[in-house]
Amino acid sequence: MDAKWNLAGTYFEACNCDVACPCVFLSSPTEGECTVLIGWHIDRGNFEDVSLDGLNVAFAIHSPGHMMEVEWKVAIYLDDRATQAQKEALTKIFSGQAGGHPAIMASHVGEILGVKSVTIDYQAQGKRRSLQIPNIAEAEIEAIAGQEGTAVIVNNHPLAVAPKHPAVVSKSNQLNYQDYDLAWNISQKNGFFSPFSYQAS
Repeated sequence: MDAKWNLAGTYFEACNCDVACPCVFLSSPTEGECTVLIGWHIDRGNFEDVSLDGLNVAFAIHSPGHMMEVEWKVAIYLDDRATQAQKEALTKIFSGQAGGHPAIMASHVGEILGVKSVTIDYQAQGKRRSLQIPNIAEAEIEAIAGQEGTAVIVNNHPLAVAPKHPAVVSKSNQLNYQDYDLAWNISQKNGFFSPFSYQAS
């Protein structure tokens, strides 16, 4: 019998594409490849009887070409506050083994570089989102201002981390990452943030 699980919270991403990232519209990356850091904060969640409330997860993704035409390399980072049971649950969900939307994302992955338990500081304040993993990653994005100062929204885009949730278009103040022979130092590039909700298929 398939496991019952669900997650709800907030997420953000920052990548090396110009604003707004063409990858989400199934076009080629601005610079021919896409390097993206994604962070999730789980407000409420469970995997069977294991609570996942309050935990964070992050991905570092390298796509060496059009994201729908090549296989991605992904590094997975799990909150070091998680118990062993919580880590196992998060790994099953975010690696796609437990189905749902993470399984759709996982279908594009050719190699998982590794799964690490780390300190993940995820912050959501007003128009800003930030994530820090000591000695590995640091990212901060801020929503760009649309007409009359309102948020710029992308909705129903075909390549989405958080389907059914409109994404706020943002720009990075910084995106630094170094691990698994990957190194990025980027700013003033694309970002998105929104709520997210995932559940078993």
